[in-house]
Amino acid sequence: MAEGRSNREIAGALSLSEHTVEKHVGRILEKLGAKSRAEAVRWAVEKGL
Repeated sequence: MAEGRSNREIAGALSLSEHTVEKHVGRILEKLGAKSRAEAVRWAVEKGL
């Protein structure tokens, strides 16, 4: 996500289905309370991840 990759690109890089990536991204956003991928990435950068 931090590299701006699409779900399809992430799925290909990790040998996962696009559906699995969508679910994981959604759960990450939910757990962080983020409204967008950009907000989640900003949070990660601020935390040094």
